Amino acid sequence: MPRMRKKSDLPSKICAACGLPFTWRKKWERDWDNVRYCSDRCRRQGKGVNA
Repeated sequence: MPRMRKKSDLPSKICAACGLPFTWRKKWERDWDNVRYCSDRCRRQGKGVNA
């Protein structure tokens, strides 16, 4: 059985829309290099005004 990782050990990025940090999620596993936004709301907002 694979070992669990602590949340603090996961990679993180800064959201391009809101500027807040977010951590790696399993659903982003294959596409982590292209993930720029922390949520669908930020993705729709794009590089608009910081919320």
